[in-house]
Amino acid sequence: MKSIKNKQNIMIQGTASSVGKSIVCAGLCRIFYQEGIKVAPFKSQNMALNSYVTLDGGEMGRAQVVQAEAACLEPDVSMNPILLKPTGESVAQVIIDGKVYDNMSAVDYHDFKKQAVPFVERAYQKLQESFDLIVIEGAGSPAEINLRENDIVNMGMAELVDAPVILVADIDRGGVFASIVGTMELLSVDERNRVKGVIINKFRGDIELLKPGIDMLEEKINIPVLGVLPYTHLTIEDEDSVTDRFKKSLKAISKGTTIIGVVKLPRISNFTDFDVFSYYEDVALQYIETVDDIDGLDIIIIPGSKNTLGDLSYLKESGIAEEITKAYNMGATIIGICGGYQMLGKSIEDTHNVDGPLTQNTGLGIINMDTLMQKEKLTERIEGVIKTDNDLCENLQGINISGYEIHMGTSILKSMEGQIFTETKNGTGGYCADNILGTYIHGVFDNVQFTTGLLNNIRKKKGLASVKEIKDFKQIKEDSFDSLAALMKEHIDMDKIKEIIYDSRNNIN
Repeated sequence: MKSIKNKQNIMIQGTASSVGKSIVCAGLCRIFYQEGIKVAPFKSQNMALNSYVTLDGGEMGRAQVVQAEAACLEPDVSMNPILLKPTGESVAQVIIDGKVYDNMSAVDYHDFKKQAVPFVERAYQKLQESFDLIVIEGAGSPAEINLRENDIVNMGMAELVDAPVILVADIDRGGVFASIVGTMELLSVDERNRVKGVIINKFRGDIELLKPGIDMLEEKINIPVLGVLPYTHLTIEDEDSVTDRFKKSLKAISKGTTIIGVVKLPRISNFTDFDVFSYYEDVALQYIETVDDIDGLDIIIIPGSKNTLGDLSYLKESGIAEEITKAYNMGATIIGICGGYQMLGKSIEDTHNVDGPLTQNTGLGIINMDTLMQKEKLTERIEGVIKTDNDLCENLQGINISGYEIHMGTSILKSMEGQIFTETKNGTGGYCADNILGTYIHGVFDNVQFTTGLLNNIRKKKGLASVKEIKDFKQIKEDSFDSLAALMKEHIDMDKIKEIIYDSRNNIN
């Protein structure tokens, strides 16, 4: 691929998926923003079910949204021109420039990547016009030699924009030195010349015990280790479902704790919808993987899904659907978000097969509602107010909320009086009655006044004391970005990184 003439850039690649590329990019964006540099994130191709809707209705991966927030920017689809959302085995919905382009098999998409290069070039050049530095994130590993042909996200991207590369490796998973050396050995000579430094991530223990290994590594690969980041609990959204959040519990459960269970659907999407709950005292969140996980839950949430009909079948076959219904009848609060909301209805029809191979399925039947999948996807930012004042929403009527919608279905409620959840510029929507809440709005829990009121209405019924309202969720994220930046400046040689960006551009090859 022909190199694009550009301003300054740096690319973060990794020895594998989930080694910390996204977080390192976010930290760099915040550091350079703090120094007054006009910096923007970029990832040519993202594979994730965790997506976001921009102000103009475009859909993009949340990793670049987080990085944009770290740089205090409004997210733009140019930061992530290609998004792949898996819908089944080896099949994904391909989103280009924020809009659905097609559904493709893995083989078809591999062949399509040559045609995708102009989309990547155009998006990158758009960013160049407004920013002085672009922090680029790779995907997976550059050593996936079976995918090197037509690559547009790792070394192929680095070549396209003539970017120096820093390699990130995760020591917590073991074999960090072998993973770094092995990655370098599988690169071509030109590709190895692009790698200017290594960052070791998620280290636990005494750094002095690691130094002999670092010295041997640097001698072996002839590339400096720029720093070792300690294993730290960061309250910053991550991208992949390969994450610590799916471990059983985030907090020790004690008497007086409201226990929330989120169903871990096979194609769960937008799991960051529930991050806010981890900031509340006396609230614990865990993920439901078997029927045994449902016992004792106060709140059960069915999250969004990229294949609603398929994941609904999973709920039935696993027995989780039956247990959710039992829990509902016993008084547990049931909440459905987007696809999870659709599953709470009586039926879902997909005559156009936009969501997968199934054409119809019966829902859990808890809400008197039918859903019809449409050919066109709705992607829109939402602002509105809580409309109802009953049950779960007692004393919450009129509270402002915001979020975004990403779905391909239209749901029709059969009985609506006093049960409509929200009112927005598009009209009324969602459902709230008794111990059921359903909505299409992702990010609804980020509205802490609403979330605090919802939790306290549920706790009131159980005779529990109210939880305190947390600080504004946006401010929590801002504080987290500043903490990440401070951590990276303490443990990484930022002067060397700046030298790589600004002084070594003519020495890549």
